[in-house]
Amino acid sequence: MINHEKEAIFFALLSALFAALTTIFGKIGVEAINPTLATAIRTVVILVMVWGWVFTKGQIDALLTISPKTLLFLILSGLSTGLSWLFYFRALQVGKASLVAPLDKSSLLLVLVFSVLFLQESLTLQVILGTVMILAGTLVLIL
Repeated sequence: MINHEKEAIFFALLSALFAALTTIFGKIGVEAINPTLATAIRTVVILVMVWGWVFTKGQIDALLTISPKTLLFLILSGLSTGLSWLFYFRALQVGKASLVAPLDKSSLLLVLVFSVLFLQESLTLQVILGTVMILAGTLVLIL
C-alpha cells in the first residue's frame, strides 16, 4: 500500500470517529431546540474553527488562486452539506441515533454509483461486495 493510501485510511478513520461523535453530541443537542437552529449554531462553530485553521496554517493566500470550476463545486458541496445536516438533525430529533446513523451511512451506495458515473472510478468486485455487505448490515440494524 502506498503512503497516500495509508494517509487516506488514517484520516478516513478519524473522520469516522468524529462523525460518530457528531451523531451522539447532535442527538443530545437537538433534544430541546429546533434542528434548524441547532444546525446554524453548529455551522458557526465549524466556520470559526476551520477559518482559524486556515489562518493558523498560513493558507489564506491560496484563496486567490481558486479556479471558478473549483469554487463552483465547493459551493455545491457546501450546499449539499448544509441540506444533509438540516435533514440529519431533524431525523435525529425525531428518531433514534441507532436508526438514523445507519440510514445516513447508506449514502455509501450513492457515493459508489456517483463515483463510477461522474469520477470514472473503477467498479471492482471487491467494491461491489463490500458495499453489498455494508448495506446488508444497515438493513439488519434498522429492521
